[in-house]
Amino acid sequence: MTNSAFKTAAVIVAAGRGTRAGAGLPKQWRPLAGQRVADHAIAAFVTHPRVDHVLAVVHPDDTAHTDTLPIPTVNGGASRDASVLAGLNALDGQGFSHVLIHDVARAGIDATTIDAVIDALQTGADGAAPALPVTDALWRGQNGFVTGTQNRDGLFRAQTPQGFAFDAILAAHRAHPGNAADDVEVARAAGLDVTIVAGNERNLKITTPDDFARLEQHLQNDQRGPMDIRLGNGYDVHAFEEGDHVILCGVKIPHSKALKGHSDADVGMHAVTDAIYGAMAEGDIGRHFPPTEAEWKDMDSAVFLKHAVELAASKGFTISNVDCTLICERPKVGPHAAAMMARMGEIMGLATDRVSIKATTSEKLGFTGREEGIAAIATATLVKP
Repeated sequence: MTNSAFKTAAVIVAAGRGTRAGAGLPKQWRPLAGQRVADHAIAAFVTHPRVDHVLAVVHPDDTAHTDTLPIPTVNGGASRDASVLAGLNALDGQGFSHVLIHDVARAGIDATTIDAVIDALQTGADGAAPALPVTDALWRGQNGFVTGTQNRDGLFRAQTPQGFAFDAILAAHRAHPGNAADDVEVARAAGLDVTIVAGNERNLKITTPDDFARLEQHLQNDQRGPMDIRLGNGYDVHAFEEGDHVILCGVKIPHSKALKGHSDADVGMHAVTDAIYGAMAEGDIGRHFPPTEAEWKDMDSAVFLKHAVELAASKGFTISNVDCTLICERPKVGPHAAAMMARMGEIMGLATDRVSIKATTSEKLGFTGREEGIAAIATATLVKP
């Protein structure tokens, strides 16, 4: 809460009919992201620690909708400025030093924008309001044709809440003849200076039917929170032993030797599996399928990879892509890469353009250069919306 010297009320203007929003209920009572438009707008101020009191100005015909509001209400007038004045009059004498006036149709209002307005008022501004600079080219037109252009320098798109010293804006509204576009116009007519603070694109005003979908997308993104993107890496090595083939990334490849391991020793699939586990901080294959347990002897490594994929899905993650590099002198991987990508994509439920399988040599250096075994390194990207 604010201190006694700076006491702020918020007036939510919700008495309009919103005919441009299409047929049906007035827009403030229509559903939006699981609540009503008005519920979103009001909650932003009720829950804000620097707002001491919230009042809604409503239409007298909307009693069925306003009875469930968590704040007091007062009936509005025939115009927006008449409704604002009704709200200000209702607050007069209650000791508020400042007031924020907000259009209910801006249901995406955020705490940062409210803070910016209050900060400006606390530094002594007569008034403060959020706005966004106009960035599009501006035309003048008539009868469906462009008749000229307008310089956009110094032009802003106005938003609410518009905040003022309480007594000053009350006097300004009482003296104004009416039909003002907003409270900034009323304030300036009374000689008050209004500071511009940064607005927010999500603080859009619902005017047409399409605006509901636009704002709902913003609100749903907020409810989900920031996207969770994880990267994991995996590394595996298997030595050669006697045999006539190797299995790499799910594909059987004829070779003069085989890879030694407790399972089928698919070094590429093991690296990818460990990368997926690693992105979730879930250890490696050995944690989930201990090599000391006989049941995993000679097991198809697809079982391990499927488990990692299912575990990621259970945690809400989607695998965006994987990249695996096989390190060996022989066998040559290139002729089999497409089949490997297809098999790995099949197991993980990914398109082949999200599965990268490639190979490199170690220039005859080290154990891979001496053809004693094969190594693999892999990276996996997991995404939770």
